[in-house]
Amino acid sequence: MTNLLLDLPPLSAARFASIEDRVARLLGTGQDVVITQGEALLPLEGAIRATAGPGTTALNVITGPYGQTFGDWLRDCGATVVDLTVPFHTAVTAEQVREAFAEHPEIDFVSLVHAEAATGNTNPVAAIGEVVREHGALFYLDAVASVGAEPVLPDAWGVDLCVIGAQKAMGGPAGVSAVSVSERAWARMAANPNAPRRSYLSLLDWKERWIDGGRTTLLHAPAQLEMLALEACVERIETEGLESVMARHASAAAATRAGASALGGGIAPYVHDAADAAPVATTLRAPSGTNASELVARALAADPDLPLAAGGGALAREMIRVNHYGPDATRGTVRACLTALATALKDAGLSVDLPAALTAAEQAWRQSGPTPRTP
Repeated sequence: MTNLLLDLPPLSAARFASIEDRVARLLGTGQDVVITQGEALLPLEGAIRATAGPGTTALNVITGPYGQTFGDWLRDCGATVVDLTVPFHTAVTAEQVREAFAEHPEIDFVSLVHAEAATGNTNPVAAIGEVVREHGALFYLDAVASVGAEPVLPDAWGVDLCVIGAQKAMGGPAGVSAVSVSERAWARMAANPNAPRRSYLSLLDWKERWIDGGRTTLLHAPAQLEMLALEACVERIETEGLESVMARHASAAAATRAGASALGGGIAPYVHDAADAAPVATTLRAPSGTNASELVARALAADPDLPLAAGGGALAREMIRVNHYGPDATRGTVRACLTALATALKDAGLSVDLPAALTAAEQAWRQSGPTPRTP
């Protein structure tokens, strides 16, 4: 049996390095970029375990579930953790971070999620980065959901460890991820006796055996299909243009938010302020007296492929997510999701105005920015 996905020639070190270079250009960074052979949780955990330990005092910003996970990892490393938790319907501010430093001047590590796809908010990384730099702390950023949907600029923002994944706004594979690493972060790892070594979590292994060796010999056989998919994904973004890709996501978010607000039936944006809303996904609060999971199930009955989901965990009853990212950041997807939600709300006995919702969505799309190439 022959198949396009089988019997491929081995991926060379040179091809692997060229893909890393293209990812670095996507981030506009001169830092080292390591493509890790697993989903983004691999470098997210590896970067924390490499740079945090018993002598670390970490400010861990929690604006959604991933911030909670990072706090658990930091504590497991022996770090002292100061949690800065804000309501999930909003974003953290640079002033809140500044106040945390004033109260705990010993903070030397800051962990932050850029965009929380799970809660639909996005945080002002540039402003926060200025505060972190003023205090000399190491800055760790989860940009898995935001990359491709909004600017991600590790160098300009002073981010020392910036982790990305391709499976959301980039529209690529979930099986590989990447992290950009500053010289300060490499130095912190080298000085950390507890940094993973000879481990799949080890970033230092990649530096010493891959980067310092001139990127001529890979540590192990790469995930070939995922690497080729990542290369194709980056090439597609380069062809469309990153600005166009981001404009498409911003338009989808604005259209979804406007359409849902005009739909009626008691549904409303979960993130209160549009400035705090992530372009990668829009979260909606289910009407009072309804169950978000049940509404989503009704909405998906006619088209199970729509990018609709209920919130996770405790949010499953109250939150609906419209995941308009990657190939789903289109007018057609927004219209289809609004139509399906209208049907679900009507089935639940609620009054909706779908024509008004579709009109509002179209107006918001046109007003949100330049018209992207993809319709």
